[in-house]
Amino acid sequence: MSIQIVSGTAHPALTDAVADALGTEPVTSEVVRFPDGELRPVVGGVQGGDVYVLQPTGPAVNDHLVELLLLLDACRRGGARTLTAVVPYFGYARQDRRGLAGEAVGARVVADALASVGVDRLVVVDPHTSALEAMCAMPVEMLTAVPVLAGVLAQETPDTTVVVAPDLGAVKLAEHYARLLRRPVAVVRKRRVTGERVHAEELAGDVAGRPVVIVDDMISTGGTIEAAVRVLRAAGAASDITVAATHGPLVAAAHERLARLSLRRLLVTDTLPASRERPPWLQVRSVAPLLADAIGRLRDNEPLDTLMIRT
Repeated sequence: MSIQIVSGTAHPALTDAVADALGTEPVTSEVVRFPDGELRPVVGGVQGGDVYVLQPTGPAVNDHLVELLLLLDACRRGGARTLTAVVPYFGYARQDRRGLAGEAVGARVVADALASVGVDRLVVVDPHTSALEAMCAMPVEMLTAVPVLAGVLAQETPDTTVVVAPDLGAVKLAEHYARLLRRPVAVVRKRRVTGERVHAEELAGDVAGRPVVIVDDMISTGGTIEAAVRVLRAAGAASDITVAATHGPLVAAAHERLARLSLRRLLVTDTLPASRERPPWLQVRSVAPLLADAIGRLRDNEPLDTLMIRT
């Protein structure tokens, strides 16, 4: 059965790149937007096909999430044989547990919504929580872009470089980078004050006089990176600081905040569309080959082990 790729409006350039790598073209689709904000997706030609709907649910998260759900429903009603949601950036993944009695678990709500529209499989890239698979009724393929970014870093980082986790939640990720780069790891301990303000408190590891690579799964406001950089420079790290993250929402005043840090480079992937006015210190690598490889393996019933997160 032929692969049929359907694009949402969140990141059509990535969909085109994935389809090109697979030697096909996206299915014709349209999202009608009504004056009151309602969406009406129309998808053609998916009858009997193995359909992959590609849509990251980044900013504006709610709009893109609802659009994804409606696209999936349209494909199911259009007769898709199988239905896979390819969500490179999975919004609400940070809401994987309750901190207070009256809070929602957003990741579970989204997982249930995907199940309600008949999704057979979910493909994500470096989700913020490894618990996502346990929340979903359908199989979840959690791909990782770490080898993509580590391959770039390996060519340009000195042997004395230290890989830094900017908080305790990023330790396993930092260890993954460190294994690939064959570099030591240091860890910053932080305390989040608000959604944008972070207080970094101490550093475990030796960075004195050494270049560092700070790694994280995503950079949203830049607050965590800013706090980590301050701690590293206070500990005597070399001025040569690189930051690498799979996802770069870069919301609010993130560009301005990061520009003030005088980073050597910020390296992210294109799981989300990059800003048209990209600063010279921001570099983007594509996950289109990774997604195309995964889709091709799913089509051919081949294992995805080498593409997936290893915990």
